[in-house]
Amino acid sequence: MTGTDTRDLTALEPRLPSPLQEVADGRFERHGVRLLLKRDDLIHPELVGNKWRKLVPSLATAGGRPVVTFGGAYSNHLRAAAAAGRLLGLPTVGVVRGQELADLPLNPSLARCVADGMRLHFVDRSTYRRKADPETLAALLRAVDVADAVVVPEGGSNAEAVRGCLALGAELGEHADVAAVACGTGGTLAGLAAGLPRGRRALGIPVLKGGFLDGDVRRLQERAFGGPRGAWSLDDRFHHGGYARTTPALDAFAEDFEHRHGLPVERVYVAKMLYALLALVQEGAFPRGTTLAAVVTGRPFP
Repeated sequence: MTGTDTRDLTALEPRLPSPLQEVADGRFERHGVRLLLKRDDLIHPELVGNKWRKLVPSLATAGGRPVVTFGGAYSNHLRAAAAAGRLLGLPTVGVVRGQELADLPLNPSLARCVADGMRLHFVDRSTYRRKADPETLAALLRAVDVADAVVVPEGGSNAEAVRGCLALGAELGEHADVAAVACGTGGTLAGLAAGLPRGRRALGIPVLKGGFLDGDVRRLQERAFGGPRGAWSLDDRFHHGGYARTTPALDAFAEDFEHRHGLPVERVYVAKMLYALLALVQEGAFPRGTTLAAVVTGRPFP
């Protein structure tokens, strides 16, 4: 394949719109709340969930050029970008946070990236934090010897990705009063909120500590649409210690949810969102008669 265009991308055969599954859960029903799962984890076997919605708009502009992107040692985004590169015949480079990782055996996530053809470049954490700085980015591109590349930010969250997530809100349409999504970099929430009909709102559950996402989501909507769109809010109480961190309570909840509903629960994002929704329901945050849609943005990797 010598280039990438929309015909190449549709050949990947995504399952869109993704299924909407109602789950019977007495813990929600006792409070008069109906729970739906928006199964974005079923869109594509390798470009899972919001990774399809966020990556494809950037890949559509590649035209055969290499794709350079960023992530941590266990980044689902890097895995999806590597898989997309293999499927579309695009060279991919992953800039990985943590210079110390270069001297260690690759973990299963990074090993899968390499197996899919991604070239890894490890950088120290200070450099990684400055990756959006033009001079730092230019130096990184020189270091990986890529002169003309499509640069996709960490998590895939750019204006194109936000516009790609508009369809998520449109697919939910009138089905739910509140649409909830776990947030890393905020791109999915920004697009989801913009795509929901009037009178519906989006709820973001950050999986990182810090309380910085409010400004990030606003900036993403500004870049994508020229200003704020839709109704949305964040509840940052449910990160369980930070990115990829867990607690016994979260593990127990996820295992119980899996047992109740036969759905494997991805721990970094999805478990925290579902845990938050149950806690909020028990706090009385939603009026009786509310229909909640929980966006399942990923699934556990083997």
